[in-house]
Amino acid sequence: MSRTNKILLVLVVLLLIVLVGVVVWKTVLGSQPYYAVLLRTGDLYFGQLTRFPSLGLKNVYLLQVNPQNQQNPVSIQKFTNIFWGPEDRIKLNREEVIWITKLNPQGQLAQVIRANPDLLPQAQGGAVGPPSAPAPAAPAAPQEVPEGQ
Repeated sequence: MSRTNKILLVLVVLLLIVLVGVVVWKTVLGSQPYYAVLLRTGDLYFGQLTRFPSLGLKNVYLLQVNPQNQQNPVSIQKFTNIFWGPEDRIKLNREEVIWITKLNPQGQLAQVIRANPDLLPQAQGGAVGPPSAPAPAAPAAPQEVPEGQ
């Protein structure tokens, strides 16, 4: 076996070890944490932070203010449920970001997202299920986040 072939073999083995290590690391550590990102526009997004190749969020949720609803003026909605049907990723302009903070995995919002990842309306009896007969272009109803905690 020539010296070049030995070097290539060692490189391939090292790359395979690194690849297996990354897969095991992602699997063992579980899901990525969620972050909150506030933009200069006042928009507040929640999602799993990505830093490469650019700053962004995946599995995105957004905070919506509903001034007409006096009982729950604030709600959270899955980004893909918006009527214009965006993808589940947002690329962020670093100069427009005011702050980024990691959400507590035991916090109320993280628990709501884990229990109902698509933020579909709660069925009667507390079970999570799809909305009954949604309008074709209408977004799913946003999940209400109770005030106080």
